[in-house]
Amino acid sequence: MKHPGVPTTHGMKSNRVYLEPSTNCGVHSTEDKEEQLVFLSGCGTAIIGEEEVPVGVGKVCYIPPQTQHNILNTSTEPLIYVFCVSPV
Repeated sequence: MKHPGVPTTHGMKSNRVYLEPSTNCGVHSTEDKEEQLVFLSGCGTAIIGEEEVPVGVGKVCYIPPQTQHNILNTSTEPLIYVFCVSPV
């Protein structure tokens, strides 16, 4: 069912990210939010705090509040994922 008008949330934000091969999204912090990533294509590495986690098609990754992180595309194909960020 489609709803008219501008969608509203209680603080959640989401978007799609397209990373070219050998690029990354840049180190940043979740601050007072939590984040979930859903990977749609490609493969790469999520650096979450001090941990490196392989990511790719069908993987889901959780990033807790107050955590530095970065997503790296380590493949020759685009790495595409959806992020959902929500206040704690």
